[in-house]
Amino acid sequence: MSVPPSTTAVGSRIAAVAGYRPSRIVDNEELAAPLGVTGPWIERRIGVRRRHYADTDESVVDMAATASAKVLASAGLTAEDIDLLVLATCSLPSPMPNGAASVAARLGHPGMAAFDINAACAGFCYALAVADGLVRAGTSHRALVIGAEKMTDWVDPTDVDTATVFADGAGAAVVVTSDRSEIHPVVWGSDGDHADLVAIPDRYSSVTMRGQAVYRWVTTQLTPVAMAACHKAGLPPDRLKGFVTHQANLRMIERLASALGAPGAVIARDVVETGNTSAASVPLALSRLVGTGEIRSGDPILLLGFGAGLSYAAQVVRCP
Repeated sequence: MSVPPSTTAVGSRIAAVAGYRPSRIVDNEELAAPLGVTGPWIERRIGVRRRHYADTDESVVDMAATASAKVLASAGLTAEDIDLLVLATCSLPSPMPNGAASVAARLGHPGMAAFDINAACAGFCYALAVADGLVRAGTSHRALVIGAEKMTDWVDPTDVDTATVFADGAGAAVVVTSDRSEIHPVVWGSDGDHADLVAIPDRYSSVTMRGQAVYRWVTTQLTPVAMAACHKAGLPPDRLKGFVTHQANLRMIERLASALGAPGAVIARDVVETGNTSAASVPLALSRLVGTGEIRSGDPILLLGFGAGLSYAAQVVRCP
C-alpha cells in the first residue's frame, strides 16, 4: 500500500473532479407524447432540454467506478493511494451491501475504508464535508468522494412531475491534505417536518415529489444558508467566481443566484443538458465548469446541495 501514514492536516483541498454521463441521451420530445405534454412545455417548466439514462444493466456502482477512475487519472493517483471512499447515493437497488465497498473493489483496492451517505440531492456536499473533516483529523490522507445515482430505477415513467426531471450519472472528487483550508466549513441541516415533499414511500414505490412546495422551500429558506457559508469562508458573495447548486430546476437555480448577489460568479446550468441527477448533480456541474475553463484553479466556488429530507449543505471550495 502506497498511502503514507496520516497526520493531522491544517486543511484539505479538492485535487481533481470528474464526471460520467451515460451514453443514452433522452430529449424532451421522446418523453413528451406519452405524458400528454410537449417538449417546449417541459423546457419552459423546468429548464431541461435533454438528460442521460443509464443502460438497463448499468448500475450505480458501475457509474461510480467509471467516474472514480477518471478523477484518479486526472489527479495522477491510483486506487492504492486512496484510504477512504465515501459514496453519496439514494438510488441503490437495496440497502445492503453498501455501494462504496463494491466501488472500492471495482477499482482494485477493496481494503480501503468505504461507506455510503444518503442525504439525497445534498449527498455530495454532505460527503465532501465528512471527507474534509476526516482528512483534517488525520484519519484519512486521501479520500475519494463520489455522487452517483440511477434515478430512472425509481421513477414512474407516467408521472410528469418526476419523469421529466430525473436522470442518471456520477461525479467524483479527490480530497487531499493541504497546508491551507481550500474546503471551507460547511453549513448544513435538515427540515424533517417537510420530509414527505420528496420521498419513496416504501420499497415497492416510485419517487414522489411535490414540486411547487419544494420550489417554495428552496427559494425562501436557502439563501441564508448560502450567505452563511460565504461568511464562514470569510468571503463575501461578490468575490465568488462560481456558484454550483444542486441541478434541480433552471428557474430555481437562477432565482437562488439572483438572491445571492454574486455578479462575478459563473452560474452552473448543467441541468439543461443533464437533468436532475440527485447526489451526482453538484460534482457533474462542477466538472463541466472546470472542463470548459469557465472557472480556473484556485477560484472560490460556492457549492449548495439540497433535496429530500429535506436536507441541505453549503460550502465554499477552491477550484482544483
